[in-house]
Amino acid sequence: MRISDLHVQMHVKHPQHGAGVVKAINEQTVQVLFEQGLKQLEPSTLELDQVNSMVQTGDGALPLAAFVESVVVKAAEMIERLESERKDVIDQLGLRWREGVVIMKPADAALQAKELPLEKFFHKIVMMRDNLRVLEQKLNSHKGLADADKVELQQYITRCYGSMTSFNIFFKDKGGQFSGQDASTT
Repeated sequence: MRISDLHVQMHVKHPQHGAGVVKAINEQTVQVLFEQGLKQLEPSTLELDQVNSMVQTGDGALPLAAFVESVVVKAAEMIERLESERKDVIDQLGLRWREGVVIMKPADAALQAKELPLEKFFHKIVMMRDNLRVLEQKLNSHKGLADADKVELQQYITRCYGSMTSFNIFFKDKGGQFSGQDASTT
C-alpha cells in the first residue's frame, strides 16, 4: 500500500505487528498505533493492508461500508415516509386553510410576532391526534393494568380529545376530527 492511499484513523493490518490505526502521515513515514505501541514505518517497509472496519449492530457485525449503505437506505425510506405523511396531513387540511399562516402576536407591542405556516401547525395537531390514538390503543391492550386503572387513564385521554376539538375547524373531513365526552374543556 502506498502512503498516498492512507489516511489518519484508517484501520490497517501489518504482517508482523498485526492490526493498528494510522495516527500520522508525512512524506517519509507513517505512524501506526499497534497493540505493542506506536510504530514509525518507512515506505520501503510499508506492508500494510486496509482492514474493513466493522460496526456492531443488533444483528451482529457489519462492514462499515455495508452499515453506512443501510443507514443511507433507511434514511431515504424515512424521508420518503415523512414526505408521504406530510402529503397525507395536507390532504386532511381543509382547502380554505392551505398555504395559510398562524400568527401569534404578543400583547406587548415591543415583542415580535411569530408566524408559522399553517401546514406545520396542522401537522403538529395531527401528530398529537395520532399519538393520542396510539396511547389509547397501548393503554387498552396493556396486560399489567387493572381495568379500573385503564378506565381512569382513558378518561384523561378523552379529556385531551375534548380539549383538542377547538382545532376541528382545520380538518377537511369530520372523520379526522377530535371528539370527546368532555367537550366543555375546549
